[in-house]
Amino acid sequence: MAIFGLKERLQRTHNALFGGVTDAIKRGVSKEEMLEGLEESLIAADVGVATSLEIVESLRSKGKVSEEVLQLAIKEALYEKIKNSEAPLSVPTDVKPFVVMVLGVNGVGKTTTIGKLAKYFSDRQKSVLLGAGDTFRAAATEQLELWGKRVKCPVIKHGHGGDPGAVAFDAMRSAKAKGTDVVLLDTAGRLHTKVNLMEELKKVVRVMDREVPGAPHEKLLVVDGSTGQNAVSQAKLFNDAVGITGLIVTKLDGTAKGGVIIPLAAELDIPIRFIGVGEGERDLQEFYARDFIDALI
Repeated sequence: MAIFGLKERLQRTHNALFGGVTDAIKRGVSKEEMLEGLEESLIAADVGVATSLEIVESLRSKGKVSEEVLQLAIKEALYEKIKNSEAPLSVPTDVKPFVVMVLGVNGVGKTTTIGKLAKYFSDRQKSVLLGAGDTFRAAATEQLELWGKRVKCPVIKHGHGGDPGAVAFDAMRSAKAKGTDVVLLDTAGRLHTKVNLMEELKKVVRVMDREVPGAPHEKLLVVDGSTGQNAVSQAKLFNDAVGITGLIVTKLDGTAKGGVIIPLAAELDIPIRFIGVGEGERDLQEFYARDFIDALI
């Protein structure tokens, strides 16, 4: 997506970060008042307290702070925090099927994100199979089937309340038999604090690994950007429980809390693979740190 388009999608976070600062500069308030306002804006946008204080302290040492100086200083400080998390997902040519397990709590947009991932891979000439591993939410399988029809991908499913391990087993077998490039496995939304559900995930992983050694090759955690710091807590706990290889941050277009990308990158050694910035099929975008910051500020 062009930076202009991304900027439009991140407008709410941009306004939360910089709207108050711009007004303060125009009103001619003192530098200290302006920096205090900046600190509040950064924290409100969920940039994180430590990072916010660090940015403000670095500006205190400068002379007169214009809007242009502020923008540049904030952009560079935030870019430094997130640049190492830039790692778009790639499919090795010698791994087939490449298996992606998608995780997350209820309500983060997990099943929709899987549909968009299917579109992403299909656009890159990869054959895709979807596994309806969320057998507990009544509408999850139907939702995945709708996406399968939209992007022309087969869906492996079992009945409501079935064993997700059996779905994973059938998906692996089918992908191997058909020579499928990519398998995307949905999982039931679960609280990261529920030990029995985390153990179930580990069982599904063991099933996949038996059928396709090394699978899943990616464990992608979907977090809702509008939940702010709670997204950071979820990522830490899921990573401790099952080991996450990448993050997808959704709903960034509808929130003023898009700054949560910064603590996710700064506090976790987990790549950010994609960001969700809309409802359309192609609104799941690869995460590029410089583009994100340029659009944000």
